[in-house]
Amino acid sequence: MDFFTMLTFIGGLAFFLFGMSVMGDGLSKLSGGRLEQILENLTSTPLKGVLLGAAVTAIIQSSSATTVMVVGFVNSGIMKLSQAVSIIMGANIGTTITSWILSLTGIEGDSFFLQLLKPTSFSPILALIGIIFYMFSKSQKKKDIGSILLGFSILMFGMDTMSSSVKPLADVPEFTGILTAFSNPVLGLLAGTVLTAIIQSSSASVGILQALCATGAVTYGAALPIIMGQNIGTCVTALLSAIGANKNARRAAMVHLYFNVIGTITFMILFYLTNAVIHFDFLQDTAGVAGIAVIHTAFNIFATLLLLPFSKVLEKLAVLTIRDSHSDTRFLAKPELPYLDVRFLDTPALAMEHSHHAALIMAEDAEASLRLAMELLSTGYNEEQAASVTLLEDKLDHYETELSQYLLMLSGKSLSSEDSHTLTILLQSLADLERISDHSLLIVKSAREIHEKGLSFSQQAKEELLTMTKTMSEILKMTYQTLETQSIELASHIEPMETELEKLGLSMKRQHIQRLRDGLCTVEMGFILTDITTSLERAAAHCSNIASYVCNAGRSL
Repeated sequence: MDFFTMLTFIGGLAFFLFGMSVMGDGLSKLSGGRLEQILENLTSTPLKGVLLGAAVTAIIQSSSATTVMVVGFVNSGIMKLSQAVSIIMGANIGTTITSWILSLTGIEGDSFFLQLLKPTSFSPILALIGIIFYMFSKSQKKKDIGSILLGFSILMFGMDTMSSSVKPLADVPEFTGILTAFSNPVLGLLAGTVLTAIIQSSSASVGILQALCATGAVTYGAALPIIMGQNIGTCVTALLSAIGANKNARRAAMVHLYFNVIGTITFMILFYLTNAVIHFDFLQDTAGVAGIAVIHTAFNIFATLLLLPFSKVLEKLAVLTIRDSHSDTRFLAKPELPYLDVRFLDTPALAMEHSHHAALIMAEDAEASLRLAMELLSTGYNEEQAASVTLLEDKLDHYETELSQYLLMLSGKSLSSEDSHTLTILLQSLADLERISDHSLLIVKSAREIHEKGLSFSQQAKEELLTMTKTMSEILKMTYQTLETQSIELASHIEPMETELEKLGLSMKRQHIQRLRDGLCTVEMGFILTDITTSLERAAAHCSNIASYVCNAGRSL
């Protein structure tokens, strides 16, 4: 194998890995976070978890991505460790779909139908459709489909390039000698583990092994232990993602490791003990790409069937490994915002979904803080309720900082136009949500002053203030719905309501001046009333700002 042939192989590998990445990103965008949300919610039984893990992994083409998501769910408290076990098992089965897709390169035959099934025949057609969708379509969905088709075509081109470049190695004794050494189960296991740990993708390492089958020098005896090692090597990604996570997340990563190690050891002991008695002749046969896919799938189904009944044992092993020796609260955000986790950033659609949910929690708390503050004016001052407003304001300060940082990290990822639209709205809205809670504190301050000085509003002033606070409540409710649905129609109603509230505030001030003239009110109460109406008007203005962000972002789509 000369220098230029080696360059061709490296180039083919680069295309292969890049195509796999592009296809996975496109599939993730097209799912829009829906598959990941299903992962969170539909894991009521172990069997459902296995099927779900297999289905999601088959679609997004990465067991590592699924496992890292599961580690993130457990770290955030969204998913229990017991739910994670079965999904991890299913992910190992789902990842084998890639090897079956790649096995299409091994199709042989002269008939037109068989020739059409070969990737070299249909990949150019898919690439043409993909580039038309990607470059000329205005629909984000079609662009995502285009990137999937392009990624698949590039992947197949890379696979074909690798296979073509290694064919001459069949006549190189040194190469065949190395592969013969891998027939030793221990060496083959180590080789598969190291290769997969380096490239952090069992699908990619199995693809490389399938490409080497083109040399005709890879036997099933050499391929089998390598495939076993590849299943162990893929655990590295999850283990790395668990660094800095809480104990349950680290346990989820350990479950992944234990599942593959125990499954591999059990399979190899049973297989080689049986081989010592029966002597499997096929181990000396030349391995084909379809044969590699069969072994890869058979092993993962075997391991799942073997260990699924013992999922509690795997969970117990993980708990014994990661003991409850100390309190562990290492979250990106505080427990009140469990949805933010840096592991989700590798799946931008899911991270965006969680960011939106976190922003809605902020909006709920901002609404609650102002509602509690306004109640202090109508029902009388209460220290406990005032303290609740202060607590909400502190939480919103924290939310703004953490969510802003998270969204800035997310903005550097590849997002669909819809997710980019949502991210823009959220980033702009955070400061306004936090400022609403600041005005809540100012209203609490006014309510406390009224209480401490024994002051009171006139009956007319109370009625006017009640009308104003009811209008403010409606504005808050509509602002939350606008942020939740990003509806331009809903957003368009907020500014007129803000204008109405300003008119009410102006009317209150005029009425107060008249009451002063009539001796029905004091100058001191006038100052307090002005402070309250100003706080309400400014809070409404922040709601109007959020509505304008939704309208502006919607028009830019």
